[in-house]
Amino acid sequence: MKEVLEKLAIAAQQSLPQTQERQSAIEQLVNEILRSRPICRPLGAKVLCKVQQEIYEQVQQQLFCEVEREIDKYNPERLRARDWTNALRDRIFEQVLDDNRLKQLALEIQQLPAGRELRQHLLGELIKAIRLSGRLCRPHRTKFSPTFYELLYEEAVNETLIYVCQNIDKYDPERGTSKKFITWVNFHLDKLVIDCRRKFGNVETNISCSLAEIENVEFTQTSSPLSDLIRDYIEEDAENLFKLAQIEKQPKANFQAIALARFAGKTWEEISEELGVVVPTLSSFYQRCCRKFTAKFKADLQN
Repeated sequence: MKEVLEKLAIAAQQSLPQTQERQSAIEQLVNEILRSRPICRPLGAKVLCKVQQEIYEQVQQQLFCEVEREIDKYNPERLRARDWTNALRDRIFEQVLDDNRLKQLALEIQQLPAGRELRQHLLGELIKAIRLSGRLCRPHRTKFSPTFYELLYEEAVNETLIYVCQNIDKYDPERGTSKKFITWVNFHLDKLVIDCRRKFGNVETNISCSLAEIENVEFTQTSSPLSDLIRDYIEEDAENLFKLAQIEKQPKANFQAIALARFAGKTWEEISEELGVVVPTLSSFYQRCCRKFTAKFKADLQN
């Protein structure tokens, strides 16, 4: 049975170009695509704030133009409609979420009293927007092995986003030569990459690199003998330690489940949706567990 997105895409393809029928079909498809948008979501039954509404309308307009250009190239036999539309949607969000939009959202949050529900909601939107924007820098990349850097970088990004949430009122749009919001974010990310390296200590060993390979599964789609051994060890969990290492009040969000999902090539966003835990919390918990269990991996797997 064809999913809704595929039916709408095929309907748009079957309509004649530059007709009202095609315009209407594309409009329906765009609206369906944006139902699964990652940001610009209202808090409960409330309307979107001004910045959210402006971002949404800009994305909607640009996505319409993009779908109109690409619709006849789409082949449902080669690519799932959801994968195709998600890629289009995320590409448009990346284009729209320039520094000005991120700054507007940050300033909107600063106007709201601390502890207010809407403020917390918009902070969540800002964090997702920063990730979607593709504007986070990747500092000190050449100083570490690729697998270790991915482990280190993800931890630093999570800590940076936590810092942004906790210190958003410290952001001053008039400070600095560039006066860019993302410069403020990237300044802290640069520092936190080094700080996280110090926290990790001497974990860049074979075991730790193999743990880092978990983070790289979806890119390489290959596995080393050591990472295979670690995966089997986590799955067996003879002492039930990995399953009992859980996010508070979230028994399904345990280290075993998260690690095996990463070995299976699932993205953080996919795991987040499955477990109902936001990506920063999920990833930060996972990194802590990797460090916590490193000694045990060494002791048990090297014997």
